[in-house]
Amino acid sequence: MSEIQNNIEQLKAEIPNSVTLVAVSKTKPNEAIIAAYDGGQRIFGENKVQELTQKHEDLPKDIEWHLIGHLQTNKVKYIAPFVSLIHAVDSFKLLKEINKQALKNNRVINCLLQVKIADEESKFGLSFTDATSLLENEAVKTFKNINIVGLMGMSTNTTDKEQIKKEFESLHQLYQQFLILNSQFSILSMGMSGDYKIAIKARSTMVRVGSTIFGARNYN
Repeated sequence: MSEIQNNIEQLKAEIPNSVTLVAVSKTKPNEAIIAAYDGGQRIFGENKVQELTQKHEDLPKDIEWHLIGHLQTNKVKYIAPFVSLIHAVDSFKLLKEINKQALKNNRVINCLLQVKIADEESKFGLSFTDATSLLENEAVKTFKNINIVGLMGMSTNTTDKEQIKKEFESLHQLYQQFLILNSQFSILSMGMSGDYKIAIKARSTMVRVGSTIFGARNYN
C-alpha cells in the first residue's frame, strides 16, 4: 500500500460516515491522484479551472470533481459539462453564469455559497447578510439549472483553536437558519488539513483535505 493510500485509510477511519472527504489534489500529479483513486477515493477538489479540465480529461471518468477555488464568470463554461459541485459561489453574477452554462449543457449544477467567516482580508466570501439576500432573491429562485445545496467557509489561518471553533460554529448556526429557507441544503463544507477535526466537531458534513493525504503542497 502506498503512503497516499495509507493516509486515506487513516483519515476515513477517523472521519464519521456522515462526513464526505474531498481529496484536494491541486498542484498534484496524476500519479498521486491515481494512488488515491486506487485507495478507494473518488471525490477530488481542484482550485484552478485549467488544471481541473486537464485532469478531468486525463483521469478516470467516475471521479467526482469539485471546484473549490475562487471562480471567475468567464471560466464557468470550461467546467460546466462535468463539474459535480462548485464550492465557492460568492455573487449573483456568478450564480447567473453557472445557471446559463448548465442550461447549455443540459445539466443541473450543485453549488455552495461561500460565506466569509475568517478575520482575513484575503479570503473571499459573502457576508451573512449578503448570503441571506442571495438565497431570498426572487431572480435566483427562477434559475432552474442550479441547486444551492449548502454553504462553504474557510477559517482564519491561526493557531488559535478557540477562534477557529467560533468561526465554524457561527457558520453552522447560519446553515441551520438556511435549512428553513431552503430544503435542498445538505452540505456544510468546512475544514481543511489543519482544522478538519475542529470543523467536524462543529458539525461540518464535508472536509477538504490535501496535505494530510498527499503531503506538503507544491506551489505554482
